[in-house]
Amino acid sequence: MRSNLYVLGFMSSVTIILGILLSLAATSLKEKQDLNIQLDIKKNILRSLGIPKDRSQKLSPDEVHTLFDEKIKTIRINEQGEEDPQGKLTVYVKMENGKPDGYAIPVSGKGLWSTIYGYLAIEPDGETVKGITFYKHGETPGLGGEIEKDWFTSNFVGKQIVDKNGKTVGIHIVKGKVNPNDKDAAHKVDGISGATMTGKGVTRFLEKDILMYAPFFQRIRAGVN
Repeated sequence: MRSNLYVLGFMSSVTIILGILLSLAATSLKEKQDLNIQLDIKKNILRSLGIPKDRSQKLSPDEVHTLFDEKIKTIRINEQGEEDPQGKLTVYVKMENGKPDGYAIPVSGKGLWSTIYGYLAIEPDGETVKGITFYKHGETPGLGGEIEKDWFTSNFVGKQIVDKNGKTVGIHIVKGKVNPNDKDAAHKVDGISGATMTGKGVTRFLEKDILMYAPFFQRIRAGVN
């Protein structure tokens, strides 16, 4: 009887100890995962805003944190586009010599297989695309997965989020190449071969998110922000 009680007690003690160790390991791992996620987010905000200028340059984690703290001002805005600490929307402002040098907003939505997350940056004029990054998705490698590659994202630079009448429009990813003679070419980018559905998804959520932030950029263009 004593032997059975001893064995049960020993097994219970081992189970408790292992449970504690696993819990500690899981907590430690989650903390590291959370730190890596935050690092990745900061890196992509910086890249969308043109930091570093050389896209091939790799930044160390310390450099990412330092540049983000030095260059990026995080603000909250309300649905009217006004700066508001209680606002539900976030804008990341790149500062140079005390003045805004670009605005990055989070963008996300459904692609073909997954939810795609990224950041769209707009120039200080409030209408010209400064850059874009896609940092989290589950699209098909070699097809829809190409959305994260520089050859694709560089197509967005210089595109316009407003038309000639000042109306806010999205950025449309076409099938194939953009016709330079198209009157709406300023709002279109080349598509990815074999990834039409991913392109349609990106087009839809970019339009949604750009319209959500339209009041803010309208105020920028009017010089009231």
